Amino acid sequence: MLLFAIAPTAAAAPYPTGPVTMTAGAGPGSGFDLTIRSVVDALQAERIVNVPLPVQNRPGNSGSDFLAAMVEQYRGADDQLSVASLATMMNQIRGVSRYGYRDVTMIARLMTEYFVVVTTPASPYQNLTDLMAAVRADPNRVTVGAAPDDEAPFDLLVSAAGGDPRATRYVAHEGGGEQTAALLGGEVEVAIGGVSEFVDQIRSGQLRGLGVLSEDRLPGLDLPTAREQGLDVTLANWRGLYGPPAMPQYAVDYWRQALATMVQTPTWKGIAERSGFVTTFMVGDELQAFLADTQADAEAAYRVA
Repeated sequence: MLLFAIAPTAAAAPYPTGPVTMTAGAGPGSGFDLTIRSVVDALQAERIVNVPLPVQNRPGNSGSDFLAAMVEQYRGADDQLSVASLATMMNQIRGVSRYGYRDVTMIARLMTEYFVVVTTPASPYQNLTDLMAAVRADPNRVTVGAAPDDEAPFDLLVSAAGGDPRATRYVAHEGGGEQTAALLGGEVEVAIGGVSEFVDQIRSGQLRGLGVLSEDRLPGLDLPTAREQGLDVTLANWRGLYGPPAMPQYAVDYWRQALATMVQTPTWKGIAERSGFVTTFMVGDELQAFLADTQADAEAAYRVA
């Protein structure tokens, strides 16, 4: 069992005393959306936080628009939390965002989630081998729904199959909700995103999973890995929570302790199992080291690409 001892900082008054807004920087059904709603559900179900936690969606550029709002409008606030991920880094590296994780107050890393490629049951593609053969033969023939920051894992699959990722025909959709609608509406033929964004549709048979970019098959989701299909590609996304720059230390300490308690609860463990992600809780120096290393790796990968 993981145990976390986080020394509290005294606040001038009891905290929190009013609502704390929980924001997803993308639309319903996105990874950001599912993450923040999972956190709120667990905190409230386990009675860890007893003030209102209203959830709002503020989509735009895969979280970049709300990240800018957090930096420019909410500095020093103690009543705002949002979701960060690998996309937060990639958006800054790609020049989509002026800001990155260093510009806000990183609270905690919560989870690791792998990427999955999906299509509809009527699709001619039965697996990643079929799909990559089609992309390699005629990239214009296959439309791929992906958030701009999720194009990288699909590019790696195309490269591993001997194709040219620069020729891939992407259609931008910010999250699983939009991508599922685009798949079912025939706008795109395949999509890529985090497992949690598609797991319910895969299990219900509404979508077909072609392969997951994990080292091993994920429990409860019997999909072959890319490696099993001859494509040596594994890639995971991280997600966590952040607050505004200069967030008061008493608020930072409160949320780190609340989240450390939350990840040990049956409610959170059940959410993780159903959603197909792995809890990888980090705070403090461990979190900062992870973020710095991951940022450096992402910058190096982008330069190579």
